[in-house]
Amino acid sequence: MMTDDAISKRKLLSLVCHGTNLFSVTLVSVAIPLIIFFVSDDSVVKENAKEALNFHLNMWVYGFIVGILSFVLIGYLFWPILILVSIIFPILATVQTFKNPDSVFRYPFIFRVL
Repeated sequence: MMTDDAISKRKLLSLVCHGTNLFSVTLVSVAIPLIIFFVSDDSVVKENAKEALNFHLNMWVYGFIVGILSFVLIGYLFWPILILVSIIFPILATVQTFKNPDSVFRYPFIFRVL
């Protein structure tokens, strides 16, 4: 049985991991879940950090692909979709993590590299 302090710590660290996806796609926002992954000893927090890192990597790959397609003039159609996905999915992840801190949020439509 976990104490309330351990549950609130798990909830906070998981929220921070998924919340960094909302701030930016820079290396600074990737460093936070990476640090949490290496520092935390909680398995749920580690899985949430890995999932947040996978989401970052996928958004970079999708952004690169859409950027290349923009030169062909078809990529401009996909930028709004990519921006919406990069906002909506992290919000869903933070809400789900807040409601149920014992589960790991799995982002749909991403490749799990880590």
